[in-house]
Amino acid sequence: MLMLAITAVITMVGLGAVPALAATPAATAACVSNATTGCLQGTIKLPNGDPAVGIKIGIKGGDLDTTVATGDDGKWSQAITVAGPYTITVDTTSIPDGAVLDSAAKNPATVNGALNKNVGYVFKIVGGTTAADGTTTQTPTTDTGTGVSFERFLQQFVSGIRLGLLLALAAVGLSLIFGTTGLSNFAHGEQVTLGGLLAYLFANVLGLNLILAAIISVVICAATGYFQDALIWKPLRRRGLGTTQLMIVTIGLSIALQYLFQYFLGASTVRIDQANPVTVDLGPVTLSAQSLVAMGIAVVVIALVGFVLVKTRIGRATRAVSDNPSLAAASGIDVDRIIRLVWTSATALAGLSGVLLGLVLNGVNWQTGLQLLLLMFAAITLGGLGTAFGALAGAMIIGLVVELTNLVLPGDFKYATALVILILVLLVRPQGIFGRRERIG
Repeated sequence: MLMLAITAVITMVGLGAVPALAATPAATAACVSNATTGCLQGTIKLPNGDPAVGIKIGIKGGDLDTTVATGDDGKWSQAITVAGPYTITVDTTSIPDGAVLDSAAKNPATVNGALNKNVGYVFKIVGGTTAADGTTTQTPTTDTGTGVSFERFLQQFVSGIRLGLLLALAAVGLSLIFGTTGLSNFAHGEQVTLGGLLAYLFANVLGLNLILAAIISVVICAATGYFQDALIWKPLRRRGLGTTQLMIVTIGLSIALQYLFQYFLGASTVRIDQANPVTVDLGPVTLSAQSLVAMGIAVVVIALVGFVLVKTRIGRATRAVSDNPSLAAASGIDVDRIIRLVWTSATALAGLSGVLLGLVLNGVNWQTGLQLLLLMFAAITLGGLGTAFGALAGAMIIGLVVELTNLVLPGDFKYATALVILILVLLVRPQGIFGRRERIG
């Protein structure tokens, strides 16, 4: 399953071409980064979502003191040949009537320009008026986020499918670990975080190609699962520790990894892909190119995992161990070997989920996986503990419910719905949708 996941990651070549998809601004030439050139770029939109054309932006730093303007698509870009800090200032007099720069926006803003990289910065424009003396007044926001339209419903529905697919990558592995060992791994979220942070390090700190950085990140995450089982879980199993004791160990491991992430990378959010996301309009739905590629990869990898579980000897052995480890061992199956493979594959899938989430969400930090952990447990509980296909179904349902809840609940309150679903499932159908004696994953 690890090799299948790595093979699917190679299809991320589309991500490497994302910067080339950006349309050339009408007022400035398109910037292409290379070994001697970096790019500062951004997109500015009007409050109604249309591109803001002709917004003037001053850029100072290095050997530059120039002004660029947004093109017909609202994008601006500027090539740099000297790495270092640059000050970016929006000329507020170039903003059209009826709109002003968001009071929360930094103007001027400072960014760290780098060669061979695209560094993006987005200024937000909101409705408002500008007085004769230059002072601005923002139009109060009357939409509290509760207005529901068909277009908004479609946007949230597709976002729910996207979240469900990426959540399923991590949840399937977590479910397989539970099915084969009976262990609820509370450190599984940190494997997601690790994948995203490693991709950032390899792509931005070491300057590797994004595709290569993703593959290396997945391989390292797989290796952490292999050595976790070899050095921690197998010895503890042989000592006869119960699942409750092992679960406490996973909680401690989760906390330790969170502190390690903060110690080495800090608490700030980092971006795997420094380029501005390129959006694609599919009727009333708008998604980034990264989202479309990530969803495609998730579908391919999940399909391959399902094929392995159903059609291969290793998959049938995994299902046998999940159903009855003692009977599987009596049948000649090497249970420890299967568990080791499950740990390796599960952490690889979690790492891949972290990479894709970092690209889709345009950032990853030390608690990205922790924030998703409740969603993962809700997904595998809803689908049926220990069932791989149940985890997939549960993840899709959780993803849709969480995003659609955003139609009526503001901000991160939507994640609380996962807890509500978890409680309801335990009260009404504790075995989950696919929970039954004859488990298939």
